[in-house]
Amino acid sequence: MIEPKAFEWNPFAENTYLLADADGNCAIFDPGCYTPAEKQELKDYVDSNGLNPVALVNTHCHLDHVFGNRFVYETWGLLPILHRDEQPLLERYPEVCRMYGIPGAEPSPLPEKYLEDGDIFRVGSIELEVLLTPGHSPASLSFYDKKNGYVLAGDVLFQESIGRTDLPGGDHQTLLQSIRNRLFPLPDETVVYPGHGPATTIRHEKEYNPFL
Repeated sequence: MIEPKAFEWNPFAENTYLLADADGNCAIFDPGCYTPAEKQELKDYVDSNGLNPVALVNTHCHLDHVFGNRFVYETWGLLPILHRDEQPLLERYPEVCRMYGIPGAEPSPLPEKYLEDGDIFRVGSIELEVLLTPGHSPASLSFYDKKNGYVLAGDVLFQESIGRTDLPGGDHQTLLQSIRNRLFPLPDETVVYPGHGPATTIRHEKEYNPFL
């Protein structure tokens, strides 16, 4: 089974995921590397494992998920891939950083291309179904690997919690609908890799998530 490699980075304890196929082709999801040490950790992991980064993907564009976009672009020449309705958040990223008092935020490069609900996104030999799961942000995307039995869910669904909806573009009822209509129909044994905190499963969240 191919599993994503997780890194917990930045002041928001965000999970960055690196997904690689058997040939070493890899995609970097939500690069949250903020400090020089975090950026070096990502590069060292890629180099030491002989990986070939082929894609930079943002599930959504809140600041903690795009801190490392420019670093990834400058290091491997990758432009972000996301849903087009997330681009306004991406463009406001430096402004939002200033609001939070976070120094040194350089603008992210703009997207190379966009993903839509139902697309099949390929990382080498790995196929991921793109699921539109808004509510935490205007057009957050989740990525479902049917063959390997997991979903990269961004900040939509956490272990016994859900994404916050009080940020611009968030909506509580929309988020609940996304989880119930797009994630909960996945097989119960599907592993959920969230944007913060530990992995969980669809079965666990159906049974124990107090928000649902």
